[in-house]
Amino acid sequence: MKQNSFRVMSTTFMIAALSLLLLACGNSPTNGSGDGETTAAATSNDSQAAAENTGQEKVAEADNASETKIFKDWTGHEVEVPTHPQRVIYHGEVTGNLLALGVVPVGILKNEGTVFDDQVAEAEDVGFPISVEKSLSLNPDLIIFSNDDETQYEQISKVAPTVTFNSFWPLEERIRFLGDLLGKKQEAEDWLAAHAKATEEMWNQLRANGLKEDETASVFTMYPGNRLFVMAGAGLPQLLYGSGGMKPTPEIQKVLDEEVGFVEISQEKMAEFAGDRILILNAVDQAAQQSTEELMNSVVWNNLPAVKEGKLYHFDIVKASSDATSREWLLQELPKQMIQ
Repeated sequence: MKQNSFRVMSTTFMIAALSLLLLACGNSPTNGSGDGETTAAATSNDSQAAAENTGQEKVAEADNASETKIFKDWTGHEVEVPTHPQRVIYHGEVTGNLLALGVVPVGILKNEGTVFDDQVAEAEDVGFPISVEKSLSLNPDLIIFSNDDETQYEQISKVAPTVTFNSFWPLEERIRFLGDLLGKKQEAEDWLAAHAKATEEMWNQLRANGLKEDETASVFTMYPGNRLFVMAGAGLPQLLYGSGGMKPTPEIQKVLDEEVGFVEISQEKMAEFAGDRILILNAVDQAAQQSTEELMNSVVWNNLPAVKEGKLYHFDIVKASSDATSREWLLQELPKQMIQ
């Protein structure tokens, strides 16, 4: 039922909770010829034609909005959804997937500091956990729910047709799922083709500037309470360990084989997970920031080969997400940091 989903609590809670705690037309010109009656007649005809066209467009939009289809979601519900939804609520951590397909939700799980903040400035925050009352006030015709909690699903599905969605699927699978759901199949394929080309070009650029074929990479982040996590199947590693990219270390590969998004480790075990290159996800939470600073001043940290060789890179955890819009940003940002 859940295909390649990662077995780590409910989907939204894992990344969302971690991130939140770490946070976070003008008129046409006339030709001047003809008498006043001719001009007036032409203007009248143009206005009538424009009104008819506008009316036809509105009817077409209404027809599109009224059309429905049966859609099977991540957790097996078969839901009658609009073929072309107009007012979408997306509750999850990869809002940028919808934006890449040209869909701006009316309601989202707000997470300030993303690379797409300006694109969702007018979207309402529906809260965490999702607020039924707030969702109802937005009059949605579709809710996309990145969670497998059936109790919450039963509540929110009373507001509007609700489809569950696994935000830990590989990006390609997520984009195609949403393209099918939102009536954006061609847009999905176009984006994936452009993304594959841009990704290949980025890795070729890095290889040409010293990145070796067999180099490994690790992604670490601190959680409030001085807790250290290594990322595996979620977030930034999905790009790093993807086609043409770097390799996970053997210990991280074990985590990936267990289909887990991230795991907590002790600082003493960090050397076992550390790769040839290390990426740190900067926390937003002040306590986690302090823990990160303390970690980077530790003897264990400074003895890591990647740290000694200066192969250390910092990314804001909210920006370095696995959604499509953040991925576009990462394809530009990664070479900026890695090419010295």
